Amino acid sequence: MRKDRNFDDIADKFAENIYGSDKGNIRQTIVWEDLNRILSQMDGNSKSLTILDAGGGLAQMSQKLAELGHKVILCDVSNEMLNLAKQEIANKGLLEQYQFIHAPVQELHHHLDEQVDLILFHAVMEWLAEPEDALKKLMTHLKPQGMASVMFYNHHGLVMKNVVCGNIPHVLQGMPHRKRFKLQPQQGLVPKDVYQWLEECDLTICGKSGIRCFHDYVGFTQYVGDYTPEQLLELEQQLCRTEPYLSLGRYIHVWVQK
Repeated sequence: MRKDRNFDDIADKFAENIYGSDKGNIRQTIVWEDLNRILSQMDGNSKSLTILDAGGGLAQMSQKLAELGHKVILCDVSNEMLNLAKQEIANKGLLEQYQFIHAPVQELHHHLDEQVDLILFHAVMEWLAEPEDALKKLMTHLKPQGMASVMFYNHHGLVMKNVVCGNIPHVLQGMPHRKRFKLQPQQGLVPKDVYQWLEECDLTICGKSGIRCFHDYVGFTQYVGDYTPEQLLELEQQLCRTEPYLSLGRYIHVWVQK
């Protein structure tokens, strides 16, 4: 039976693999560009917002928002991840701007009394047994006219990656989850399904970006041309919001308004 994933057992490994790499840099760069678009739309550069970082783990993105003066509620089911986040947040002198909640996102109604201006829900749904239910419960905490930033592991990107690697039988078998890969999400989500769930919450889609539309598909053979990580990042930035590349990203970032 599929169940929600808790990263207490591999919190340190998660931090190193997800953020301490070129792919982590691409992810943070693209999402931060999008968050600046969101802030501009919300007039967040001239007023303080209350932000819910739901399933936020190490709070990499919300720390940047806290540095701009916004208040952040950080929620995660993993106590180890929260402790790592607290250490980094304290080192940056941002503790006063944070509230910490150790709970699953589905149980936030037990902890929150008021709705928030902005919700971050990044790379969480693919680890949940019932992602649609979690997303819809979470969006009830959003104020009218508030915005949400949602990033999810893309089913289409997972298919493409397996094909590029020659894992054709695995794709034909429906890509069953391989438990030996602890950092491989339990499932990829079909973008049109996620967009529909958001629209059913009375949310309007404002924009989308593909995260790592090219990075994961570059081959490692003698025939690959020379390029630098900076050039690859530039290419990602140029084309990540353009179809068909957007829909082939390993993750998709979509932002919406209530």
